[in-house]
Amino acid sequence: MSLIEIRKRSLTIETIYHEGGPPVTVPLKLAAACAVVKNPYAGRYEPDLMPFMAELRALGTLLATELVDVLGRDKVEVYSKAAIVGVNGEMEHGAVWHEAGGWAMRSVLGEPKAMVPAAKAVAATGYRLMVPLHYIHASYVRSHYNSMEVGIQDAPRPNEILFALVMGTGGRVHARLGGLTKDTVSVHDGQR
Repeated sequence: MSLIEIRKRSLTIETIYHEGGPPVTVPLKLAAACAVVKNPYAGRYEPDLMPFMAELRALGTLLATELVDVLGRDKVEVYSKAAIVGVNGEMEHGAVWHEAGGWAMRSVLGEPKAMVPAAKAVAATGYRLMVPLHYIHASYVRSHYNSMEVGIQDAPRPNEILFALVMGTGGRVHARLGGLTKDTVSVHDGQR
């Protein structure tokens, strides 16, 4: 019997033309794919969360594939992941998404090396979470530090978890603060 029971999914796409400066030629697109699932461990302590984490890889692949289909695999430059656990759960129930969601995005995107940033919380229904984003090939590309809000107004309910993956097509539209640029990444260790 599967540990994954999906109540609903959502896909949010933001298209950013400018941030007060001149409109860009190619707008930035940020997208978040979310799934609200029943928390199989809500209201009790479960010492072994590994089966849940393993099953979540399939959900991660589903969400990552949806994002790549919307944005275009070769256009994705930033990524992240998030979990919002309903109040009858615990932070560790959201932490299972670190491996499952991160693995899925790396697999679908062709194994980029930069760590996948994350945010998680235990919260009431309707909570919104700001998710950090950065460049998929090197964590220190300053122009690509960004964030996107995720959440669904009726989720997570107390016995649910909202899992999210976020991808985008580039850095901030008016980035101009120097530092390592995506064109000067040379070490290819996921850092620089």
